[in-house]
Amino acid sequence: MRFELSEIECRVLGCLIEKELATPDYYPLTVNALLNACNQKSNREPVMALDEAAVLEALDSLRFKQLAHRSAEGVRAAKFCHNLEGLLKLEPQEMAILAELLLRGPQTVGELRNRADRMSSFADLNEAEQGIDSLLERDDPLVARLPRQPGRKEQRVAHLFAPPPEGDNEAAPYTPVAPSATRLQELETEVANLRSELEELRRQFQEFSGQFD
Repeated sequence: MRFELSEIECRVLGCLIEKELATPDYYPLTVNALLNACNQKSNREPVMALDEAAVLEALDSLRFKQLAHRSAEGVRAAKFCHNLEGLLKLEPQEMAILAELLLRGPQTVGELRNRADRMSSFADLNEAEQGIDSLLERDDPLVARLPRQPGRKEQRVAHLFAPPPEGDNEAAPYTPVAPSATRLQELETEVANLRSELEELRRQFQEFSGQFD
């Protein structure tokens, strides 16, 4: 089952998952609570400034895609839930990983373990890896490992509810740039000067030590 969600749909879905796991007493969410969650400044990347109409439009789209639904709990005000557990049969740790990816974009295993721990605890990095692997090894994978970026030791993980941010689909391979002829000459001169200074220091040391023979 493949999904193609907009940036706002990803934010709304991520917030529904997050609030169910992190603050279950306040879940399901009213539209106003969901709006505040979407525009929250902590644990969000990028920070958004959505209005109610945008959140309602995203909710309608998610409900059409069976990823969210209206809760029976809302009497005075309508409340909404996600449907990942029922639709995709996900465990809490898997949902916590997806929530973080939906809310903050691609992250390393270490970042996911630390950040998702507020929603579902991970004993160590291996347990976080297992959660990622279970999402990766499904018939229709929900996450993917991105190519390692130049200068970074660890791969990042991205959700597949939408394409990765531009520039993350493929990490540009690192190609060393050969120094120019001028720069090469400067480096050779610096090396020669250093050798000359080293020889002078060696000569002075030998003269100094010879005073004690």
